[in-house]
Amino acid sequence: MGELDGDTLLFFNGHPDALELYRILEKRLYETFPNVNKRVQKTQITFYNRHVFACVSFARVKRKAELPAGWMTLTLGLPAPLVSPRAAVITEPYPGRWTHHFVLSRAEELDDELMAWVGEAYAFAESR
Repeated sequence: MGELDGDTLLFFNGHPDALELYRILEKRLYETFPNVNKRVQKTQITFYNRHVFACVSFARVKRKAELPAGWMTLTLGLPAPLVSPRAAVITEPYPGRWTHHFVLSRAEELDDELMAWVGEAYAFAESR
């Protein structure tokens, strides 16, 4: 995976301090999962296989004062709620589909635990 496309760079225009973290996440997604597609929209970047499994946005899921510098929100759809303080917000928008929002600001947060949850979201989206 090389340079980011123009739409992605434009998405980060107002948040350049989060761009490097996003670049690391996108690279890991493409390296880890076999069938990843990306759609850049006005308010989020959506990753999908058969269905959406992850989104990157700047949705404020914490109070502004609680947001770290260089933050972005990673949203995952899972079949059950996680028991983890790492998830800032967990909702069940549909029966059997739990949406988890994670506020990320450091490369260290893209660890094996988080990537395992991304893997669960990927498999869940592929199976629906």
